[in-house]
Amino acid sequence: MNTRLKQRLAGYKNDPFSLFLFLITHIAIIITLATLAFIVIHICVNGIPSLSPELFEAKYNSTNVSMMPSIINTLCLIGLSLLIAVPLGIGSAIYLVEYASRQNRIVKYILITTETLSGIPSIVYGLFGWLFFSTALHMGFSLSSGALTIAIMILPLIIRSTQEALKSVPDTYREASFGIGAGNLRTVFRIVLPSAIPGILAGIILAIGRIIGETAALLYTFGTATKTISNLQSSGRTLSVHMYILSTEGFHVNQAYATAVVLLLTVFLLNTIASIIAKKLQRI
Repeated sequence: MNTRLKQRLAGYKNDPFSLFLFLITHIAIIITLATLAFIVIHICVNGIPSLSPELFEAKYNSTNVSMMPSIINTLCLIGLSLLIAVPLGIGSAIYLVEYASRQNRIVKYILITTETLSGIPSIVYGLFGWLFFSTALHMGFSLSSGALTIAIMILPLIIRSTQEALKSVPDTYREASFGIGAGNLRTVFRIVLPSAIPGILAGIILAIGRIIGETAALLYTFGTATKTISNLQSSGRTLSVHMYILSTEGFHVNQAYATAVVLLLTVFLLNTIASIIAKKLQRI
């Protein structure tokens, strides 16, 4: 036990409740880290030996069960979903924080709505997307239907994370900008947004993670076709859907573990790239 931990425990001798909270918190951290480590190790142990060149062939067939079409489809879905949701989410958050009155009832209703939408199960979004985009708008099982559904799912997350990032920017920044004659629009885009970029990108990273891991909503909207999409009306499957189908069929369980390894690597790479971009933008 290190010296700092001993000093902290000694400080809690006369405060049993604080000591209890301290121990509970650290136990929760240990359990969380242990669970994460177990999941990653289990997937790597079972999945890495199953990785083979056949899994990355250009076309899928029943022999190679290639995941390459699913990888391409996943990246296309991420790009299109973020292209729809990020401008809407950031724009909405800017209006709510920088322009709308904090006592405005509409703002309160929007906040309640975003909180409610964040808690809706993804299967409900999938049913809505199937009924509205795929059926009512005649989009069918397609990339456009899946991306629009996913964009609605991640929109509350982006709005809330951007709001918190904008609120974390000190008001002195705004006052200094107004003091030298800058308008509200210039202040938002030249002062506030650059300072809030790390928090905004953190929300986008979480949104990317949700897109990559989503299965239920995409089964109803994007479909399960094994080919690489060629246009916005093409049907396909993402990596998570591909892994789900392989595991439920029972004939390619090892390949499903290999797909899970690729999923982990994809999330890690995208998070790393987003973190690098955030650091570079913060220096500008």
